[in-house]
Amino acid sequence: MSPADPTSATPAIPAPVTTSPRGQVPDWLHLPDPKGFRPKKRYRSVWISDVHLGTRGCKAAMLVDFLRSFEAENLYLVGDIIDGWSLRKGWFWPDAHNEVVRRVLKAAHHGTRVVLIVGNHDEALRDYAGFSFGGVELATEAVHLTADGRRLLVTHGDRFDGVVLYARWLAFLGDQAYTLLLRANILVNAARKRLGLPYWSLSAYLKRRVKNAVQFVCNFEDALAHEAQTRGFDGIVCGHIHCAEIRTIGEITYFNDGDWVESCTALVEDHAGAMAIVDWSREQAGREQAGRQPASAPAPEPAELAL
Repeated sequence: MSPADPTSATPAIPAPVTTSPRGQVPDWLHLPDPKGFRPKKRYRSVWISDVHLGTRGCKAAMLVDFLRSFEAENLYLVGDIIDGWSLRKGWFWPDAHNEVVRRVLKAAHHGTRVVLIVGNHDEALRDYAGFSFGGVELATEAVHLTADGRRLLVTHGDRFDGVVLYARWLAFLGDQAYTLLLRANILVNAARKRLGLPYWSLSAYLKRRVKNAVQFVCNFEDALAHEAQTRGFDGIVCGHIHCAEIRTIGEITYFNDGDWVESCTALVEDHAGAMAIVDWSREQAGREQAGRQPASAPAPEPAELAL
């Protein structure tokens, strides 16, 4: 498979591939998007990770809503986008997962630089690092220069997880328990939806309150900050642990873009270089609440945590 072949994208697509007189690309890439009622935000860069397409816990519809809401010069997919571990055990790929793939490919076709950093759940793609598929660059890590001149290392983060690195069997066992917890999460939120309550993550709530999990997160963050400092970077962007965070560790700024299974968060950079975490579940809840308020009520502030 040639890295220059624009038809070599491996994920499923939502419509049959036909060629266009404008080039050897699917016709659906040229179809206009439906007119939205919200103006699109314009970011310089966006980072998302841990989407876990191919699992029932993936919040694909919410991610599609987010992908439709912005335009960006750079889109980094920071690992675990497709969950190969889960797909090996059984096929699960609804239409919403196709739509995520379509939105990413369409962004790449329209000029967004899209870089997919390989994680542990999509490790089968590691052998293709350095290639480009459908305009999406595959890499094991990347370097990002912010608009204000900071050099950031972009990596999924699994290399700094001792469980994944040294006890792979334990990682798979933990993945099974995590899957059960996410199924419970689905039931909890189905009940909350009937009661008119917004999305809430049981798994994220428990993770924040279990002492060992909190200590693991702290150790993980310190390890990545040390790696960035050792290699002369100003900061590091990662995913893997499903905990969105921006904090300063020594001289290093640590960024974690979160996930699209529990928290539904992304990391964004504006054209001045300012970085922020966007909490899309809060954003959606705010819009729904505003829709139920009288027209004179003020709109809620955007759900962004900036540094």
